[in-house]
Amino acid sequence: MERELSDIIKSAEKLGYTIDKRPNKLNIIGVRSLSATNQDSFDDLLAYFSYDNNGNLIGKVVPATTDPSTAFLKSPINLKGAAILKSGEYKDSYAIGKHRNKYDALVQVKPVTVIRDNDRNAFINYFADTQTGLFGINIHKSTKGKNNEDIIGLDSAGCQVFRNISDFEDMMRMANISKNKYGNSFSYILLDDRDTFKFRNTSILLISGIGLIALATYFLVKKLKK
Repeated sequence: MERELSDIIKSAEKLGYTIDKRPNKLNIIGVRSLSATNQDSFDDLLAYFSYDNNGNLIGKVVPATTDPSTAFLKSPINLKGAAILKSGEYKDSYAIGKHRNKYDALVQVKPVTVIRDNDRNAFINYFADTQTGLFGINIHKSTKGKNNEDIIGLDSAGCQVFRNISDFEDMMRMANISKNKYGNSFSYILLDDRDTFKFRNTSILLISGIGLIALATYFLVKKLKK
């Protein structure tokens, strides 16, 4: 489910979300796959990027999960249900801090909105009730040693988790540069398949429509000349 970084950025901007283009300011965008059927797979994306002093884009799009695993869907930590971060923009909601008091990650410091899936089965219910608050929906890495595996297991009860540790470490390197220049505050945008798909389709339909109009005009002119 590869997405070009520029396409993800354009989709976020078309939805009215803010992309910070100040040099070395870290931006993070998640893209959730709604078509995924296996909640134990890293089938989503995380895009992390910044711009250099000349306005050039620097960053990557990497595999991740934006959902809780099957284990936490069936046995949620919260009695109200498993936490699924709702798509949207969360301005200045993250800062560098300790994930579970173990290592530096991007931790939630301001309220976010989650969907509380309380069905206790292996499938996400995106239509369940929502709740806004501080829930520890952090952005962190997978368990050490999982770089070659595609099993979430206990790595996510609702956090945004990098599959590959090297990608996470690269993002944190950029986060520290951003922190030193602009302070310890980061925004996070979460899109889903529909957000990126509809804008690509709009472009395709527009190009197709222009092509059909041009073709119809050609045949009309040709007919009038006879």
